[in-house]
Amino acid sequence: MSSVCLAHDGDGPGESQVRRLRDMLVSVLRDNAFYREKLTGAGLSSPGDVRTLDDYRRLPFTTKAELSADQDAHPPYGSNLTYRLRDYIRVHQTSGTTGRPLRWLDTRRSWDWFAGCWRRVFDGAGVTSGDRLFFAFSFGPFIGFWTAHEAARVIGAMAITGGSMSSVQRLHAIGEHRATVLVCTPTYALHLAEIAETEGIDIANSSVRTTIHAGEPGAGLPATRQRIEETWGARCFDHAGATEVGAWGFECRARNGMHVNEAEFICEVIDPVSGEQADEGELVLTNLGRVGMPVIRYRTGDRVRRAMGACPCGSGFLRLENGVIGRIDGGIIIRGVVIYPSAVENVVRSFSEVTEFAVDVYRRGALDEMEIRLEVRGQSPDSVADALAREARRKLGFRVGVRAVGLNTLPRFELKARRFTDHRS
Repeated sequence: MSSVCLAHDGDGPGESQVRRLRDMLVSVLRDNAFYREKLTGAGLSSPGDVRTLDDYRRLPFTTKAELSADQDAHPPYGSNLTYRLRDYIRVHQTSGTTGRPLRWLDTRRSWDWFAGCWRRVFDGAGVTSGDRLFFAFSFGPFIGFWTAHEAARVIGAMAITGGSMSSVQRLHAIGEHRATVLVCTPTYALHLAEIAETEGIDIANSSVRTTIHAGEPGAGLPATRQRIEETWGARCFDHAGATEVGAWGFECRARNGMHVNEAEFICEVIDPVSGEQADEGELVLTNLGRVGMPVIRYRTGDRVRRAMGACPCGSGFLRLENGVIGRIDGGIIIRGVVIYPSAVENVVRSFSEVTEFAVDVYRRGALDEMEIRLEVRGQSPDSVADALAREARRKLGFRVGVRAVGLNTLPRFELKARRFTDHRS
C-alpha cells in the first residue's frame, strides 16, 4: 500500500495538490535562492517537470539541519525567502528543544493561510463563533499561540489571552470570562487541574466544554486524554503543527485519530533509514500555501503510524493513530528495547493518583536502567509506585525502577515538558 497521502477532490487523487505545488514553484524557482539551488541541483529545470506524484517523490528531502545551516550562512533569516524582506510582516522562531531555534517569516498571505489551517483545527473540535477561547500561554516568539489566536478572530470567536498571568490567575480568568474552550499544552492542562484542586476551584463543572492541545504528544494518548477529560469535564482534542511547517494536524469530532490537513499539505510516511514509503515511520510534509518561506518534502522528525479504515466523519484525509507517537530521534534504547516517551507516559497516566513524574536512564555496570520518579496523592504512595512498576514491566517489557517522591518537588511545564533525561551520555 502506498503511504503517500492524497487529498480527494474533483480533479482526482492528489492532482490538485500537485497543481498547487507547480503554481508555487513558479515563484520559488525564480526568486528563492535556497530552493532554486536545491531543486535545480537535483535536476528540476521548471515547474512543469512535476506532473505527477511520482515526479514529486523524486524531489529531494529537506531537513532541519539544512535550514539551520542556511540561516547560519545567511543570517539572520537564511536564503529560503521568495520575496523582498519588506513583504514579510511576522517573525517567529522554533522552540529550540532539538537545537538552535530556527527563525521563520510570514507574509500577509501566508499568515492568512496559517490561520486558515488553525480554523480547520477549530472546526474539527466543533468550535464556533459563539465560543470564548482561553489561551493559557505566555505569548513569546513561538508561532502556535499567535496563529491560534488569529484564527479565533477569523471565525468570530472571543479570544482571551492568559499571557503574563500565574496559573491561579488563569484559572480565575477562565471562570470570570466563562471560557468555553481551553487551548494549551496537555501537560499544562493537567498542571492547571492540579492547581485547581489545591485552590478548591471546581473546573470539572466549569464553563469549559472543549480543550485543544498541541506542542507535545499527550492529548492523543488514551490515558492522558482520559485524565484531561476527567479533571476538566470537557472533550479533549489533539492537534499538531510546527513553526517551519504550519498547523498540519487536527482531530474531527469522531476523535478516531489525527487527520492530516491534505487540503493544504502533501504528506508522506517514510522509513527514516531507507526513505521508502512506510505505514509507520517519519512524517514528511510540503506546505502549499506558504510561498514566501516554504518547506518542500520536509522531514519533520515526527514518528507517526497510519490508521487503517475509513473515519466515521467521512473525510478521506489520512489519519494518524494516536497522533504523533514521538520524535524519530526520541526513542531510548534500553536493554535492546526501543522505548518512546509516549509509551511511558501512557503507563504513568493510567494511575490517577500520580500528579507529575520524571524519568531517568542510567548505565549501572553493564546494564541500562530506567527509573521513574512519581508525585503521588493520597496515603499510599509506595503502593502506587509498586503497582506502577508492575504495569510498566508488563507494558514495556523490562523491569523499571519506580519510587515516590515528595509532592511539588518535580518541575512543572507551561510549554513542552522535559521529563526524560538520559544520563548515559
